[in-house]
Amino acid sequence: MGQIVTLDENMVNMIAAGEVIERPANVAKELMENSIDAGATQINISVEDGGRRLISVADNGYGMDADDLALAFEPHATSKVKNSSDLHSISTLGFRGEALASIASVAQVAARSKTKHAESGSCIEVDCGSKGSLRPCSADDGTKIEVRNIFYKLPARRKFLKTANTEMSHITEHFTRIALAKSDLGMSLTHNGRELHRLAGNDNLRQRIARLFSPEVSENLMQTESNERGLHLFALLGRPESSRTSSKFQYVFLNGRFIKDKFISHAIKEAYRGSIEPNRYAVVFLFIQMPCEQVDVNVHPSKIEVRFYNANLVHSQILSCLRQKLLGANLQTTAKLPSVAGSKGFKDRGKIADAMSEFIKSHRPGREEPKFSVRSPGDNFYKTESHKFKTEPVKFTRTETSYAPHQKPYLQIHDSFIVAQNDEGFVIIDQHALHERILYQRLRSRTLTGKLESQRLLIPESFQLSDHQAQVIKDNAALLKKLGIEIVPFGPGTFAVQAFPVLLAKASPTDFVQDLIDLLPVAELTDKTIFEGAGSMPDEVLKMAACKTAVKAGQKLSDNEIEQLLADSKEVEYADHCPHGRPTTIKFTLRELERQFKRT
Repeated sequence: MGQIVTLDENMVNMIAAGEVIERPANVAKELMENSIDAGATQINISVEDGGRRLISVADNGYGMDADDLALAFEPHATSKVKNSSDLHSISTLGFRGEALASIASVAQVAARSKTKHAESGSCIEVDCGSKGSLRPCSADDGTKIEVRNIFYKLPARRKFLKTANTEMSHITEHFTRIALAKSDLGMSLTHNGRELHRLAGNDNLRQRIARLFSPEVSENLMQTESNERGLHLFALLGRPESSRTSSKFQYVFLNGRFIKDKFISHAIKEAYRGSIEPNRYAVVFLFIQMPCEQVDVNVHPSKIEVRFYNANLVHSQILSCLRQKLLGANLQTTAKLPSVAGSKGFKDRGKIADAMSEFIKSHRPGREEPKFSVRSPGDNFYKTESHKFKTEPVKFTRTETSYAPHQKPYLQIHDSFIVAQNDEGFVIIDQHALHERILYQRLRSRTLTGKLESQRLLIPESFQLSDHQAQVIKDNAALLKKLGIEIVPFGPGTFAVQAFPVLLAKASPTDFVQDLIDLLPVAELTDKTIFEGAGSMPDEVLKMAACKTAVKAGQKLSDNEIEQLLADSKEVEYADHCPHGRPTTIKFTLRELERQFKRT
């Protein structure tokens, strides 16, 4: 007797359920998507025990008559595709006809439905693939499906379910995705009798984000839009300071469907390159509309993965749209001062604010204000001990001279930070981070159009290298040439730097080359790959070069150097963040200071 047998229908459905139904959240997702495809304007989800005991989804959509309800739980039964040509223009969220059959094969399901003009509804029950008889029943317009005791006949599957709170968090995430994709859809979510969300059907996108996350998240989003080559993009972008430690707050939707795509994720990361740290993720809500025939959504049963027929176009359009918005935006980090009411250490923080306030007042043009000069308070200016703030008082020397028109609207504190006045208040600048950004921009610009200008050293600087390190030098000769660095053999195991780039004149040639060797791979870099892309080795080289050459914290700057630094900052992109994504500037507003002094 042969070994191959034909699986029965229910076994086929149970295997399909393994792909479609991984946990209760998948059940909720599939049922909500069916409701949307049925034209619902209101969907109510009720869950018990994280979905293990009950998942109920009720909608006010078109509903099904008795004939359709009888077929709905059959495998690959669907009203959304009729022939193979329909697969090339799928506009609905569901279409495979697997969901209901798969759900009914691993749980107890009760469904009732009624069309708008029918006098009564129809209902049916299915217990792990065993279908009951269809019967008439009273029902509201639309469809209600209750799924109970998921995997109760599959203990091996059920034991892999997590705690109720964990499973509920997955359901809430799918609820959030659909709520964002359909901001005009009324929705509610209840768990164990407690209402978690109730969303009105007339929300705009910002209102919905505020309800699902927080008003602060919604208020700090920047809007951008583009429509080119058949690709319409609409995005709400978070400011760099709102970045997160994971990509959880990056929501991408394609034609109303939540998706995850590596090309889009890379485009978002590239758009924010230089404005956030490499290990951080921007908050992004991105909505893409494109012709259905240009994308294949039939890649995986979960329908979260898609395949673009022109992925490079999608990547470039998203990158361009987002990056243009970020380049044109003011990305200065705004200081978040502690609230005045009930704050411990208010008097101490008030002294700091007082110092800054007096600085601004003394530099405000056109006013006869006494001038104050700030003395350095030393190392004990702001010490923390047992969560109590202890400070030495800030000392002021009062002079009787009035405001001098030529007085500098900036000062350097602790030889590390520059305080500069602006129209709204003042900013505090990290001199090293800002200079690093300026140098990085110059280095990148010049290496993209040619090579760095170099000068020969009067006395070549020699250093020793291992055979491995010598091979690195040989393999990356093209990169060294582009950087304007000339290294020649100088004896057994010894090399010498004979020429070094002018822009890096403040760096030690031998120290720089040693660190450069540690960064470079033992592989030849062609001209095509040199200095392309964030995170590439050459880009890291430029960041290292800028960091090593920039002015350091603790370095005293002359007035001319400070003025030049402030002037140069206006000529570069992303001046508000260093190449590694850390802020260069923190903004303080007069209004915030006045609030600290309880003047407002």
